[in-house]
Parts: sequence; structure tokens; C-alpha cells
Amino acid sequence: MKMNKLLVEKNSGSDIKIKIGNKILGEKEKIVFSGPCAVENYENMKDIAVKLKKIGVHALRGGAFKPRTSPYDFQGLEKQGLEILKSVGKETGMIVSTEIMDTRDVEYALDYIDIIQIGSRNMYNYSLLKEVGRTKAPIILKRGMSASIKEWVYAAEYIMREGNENVILCERGIRTFETYTRNTLDLNAVAYIKEKYRLPVIVDPSHGTGLRELVHSMSLAGIMAGADGLIIESHINPEEAISDSRQTINMESMEKILKNVKILEKII
Repeated sequence: MKMNKLLVEKNSGSDIKIKIGNKILGEKEKIVFSGPCAVENYENMKDIAVKLKKIGVHALRGGAFKPRTSPYDFQGLEKQGLEILKSVGKETGMIVSTEIMDTRDVEYALDYIDIIQIGSRNMYNYSLLKEVGRTKAPIILKRGMSASIKEWVYAAEYIMREGNENVILCERGIRTFETYTRNTLDLNAVAYIKEKYRLPVIVDPSHGTGLRELVHSMSLAGIMAGADGLIIESHINPEEAISDSRQTINMESMEKILKNVKILEKII
């Protein structure tokens, strides 16, 4: 059945705002998700969460399932990782988010986490999109690494037409001819999404650049482009992070970003 207008379009209703803990994503305050690329162990995750909450991060992210290019790289702690996230979230009072890769994991994962991430590789996994669409959980939908805005928006539509409008678009960089950075962070897309569609959008400057020295500036650029929030990879000891250490920032850098985001909130 072809619809005259998409659920994501502005003329289909008011802009969507999503409750994240005691905050609302899509209002004036910018919501920040942060944490390590991968859940490594309970002790590290707890230390990271305590520090992130202290400096003002709103939600904790950490990968329990890690889709990697090489099948021989660390693939995540899986269910043990979910258990760690649940424990740390409960002890620190933080909202918890992780990526889910398989339709079979969706239902039971929601016993452990609050927000589901759909990673770049799975943006085209329509069975998974439909499955998370049958939940009421907030869904962070990352843009496919080679996806057009149209394809990305249709992926969101797959989720929404199943009944779940709690979709957060995440610009995480696309592949271009440029090789200096890991990806090219498409801030044009952020401004366009805010102009044309109802959904909140956040920016991932970690994957968008792949270089920790660029994360601060691109975080602020994302906010100025209209992003409703950020998702940033952070660690107490970034050089020792088990995955994506090159793009992971430390707590001091994270605190600096948060302070400057607060300044930008007042300006815009």
C-alpha cells in the first residue's frame, strides 16, 4: 500500500519528542549519550558511567554485540555485556543504550536496556527494523555508511509504520572519496532532516571522523547544524579501549564538550 505522505514528514503530524530518562530529546536541551565502543568488563563500565554522570552525560552507551569487519576481531560480550549494562545503569541511575543486531535478541534485550541502537550495517535490515517497530522503546537509527537521505528516511518509515514513532535518526558519517578521516560527517543531512522531517536527529562525531582530535569541533558543528544531541565514544583510558580506541575521547575532553554544548544552547 502506497501512502500519500510518509509518517516521517512534517505534514504528517507535530515534531516527535522522545523521553530519555527525565529529559526530552527534541526540546531546547541537547541530550548526550556517551560511553565506550564496547562493554569490556564490569569494573571499567562502572568507572566510566560514574564519571560520565558526574559531568552531565544523560545516557550511557556501550556495545554488547560488536559487528566487526573481521570475524577474528573482538565481537563483544553479548549477553554478559547486557547484564553488565543493566547492573551499571541501575547502580548509577543512568539510561542505557546498546546496539542490537538480530531479531531474535530484541525482546529479551529490552529486559536489560532502555534504548535500542540500529547500527550502520543494519539500516537495511528490514526484518530487524520491523521487529523494533513492534516495541515501544526509543530506537537510535544510524545512517548506513553509503545510504542516501531518502534510504535512511525510508528505514525510519519501516519502524514507524509498525507503530513505534520513538525513532532517533543518527548521522554517523558516510563513505566518500576522502580517506583522511574514517568517514565524512554529513552535517548537510542534519540541517535537511530538521527542515523536512518530524524526527529528532543526533550526531556521532566519533564514527563520523574516526579521529579523537576532531570530535570536539565536530560535536559543536553538529549542534550548530541543528542536532538534538550527540552520541560520543568515551573511555577513562582511551588508548587502552578494546575497540575503536583512535576515535575515543577521555573524560576531560567529554567534559569540555558538554560545557561548550551548554553555551551553544543559550546562543541558539
